Amino acid sequence: MKNTSQEFDNVIEVCRTLFINKMKDYGSAWRILRLPSLTDQIFIKAQRIRSLQENEVRKVDEDEKGEFIGIINYSIMALIQLELGVVEQPDLDVEKATELYDAKVKLTKDLMEAKNHDYGEAWRDMRVSSLTDLILQKLLRVKQIEDNKGKTIVSEGIDANYQDMINYSVFALILNPINK
Repeated sequence: MKNTSQEFDNVIEVCRTLFINKMKDYGSAWRILRLPSLTDQIFIKAQRIRSLQENEVRKVDEDEKGEFIGIINYSIMALIQLELGVVEQPDLDVEKATELYDAKVKLTKDLMEAKNHDYGEAWRDMRVSSLTDLILQKLLRVKQIEDNKGKTIVSEGIDANYQDMINYSVFALILNPINK
């Protein structure tokens, strides 16, 4: 698997550091967000990435890397919300939130490694724009599942879709490195 495991860890370390620093600035205010609100935040970021990829002119001097980082962190928050539920007031300190973050990352990395083995790292030959489209597709699926009150007939649940969005975003940041 080339250096995928280490590359994954490097990308996540950047995301994790930002998550921790934002926790120090804002606390766990995100804990009041319902899943559809988190899904919409991710959707906005994915739409912005697609717009940046398609438009030659940018009115704000930012690239898509920060948006992929946002997708990763919001998706991890969504996984935490799925587990703990929504609260009326922030209830997590930095240490507990980081512990939950790390647990969700571990599950997601384990999934990535299993799929990566089975798919033979096919993502390495993909375009970042295709990964963006896959994220948007996953978001539309999540929105439909949310509209169906979480019920699916034959499909994987919301958690698997969030994990896939994390992994696609990590792949995009490996293909188009953060420090570049």
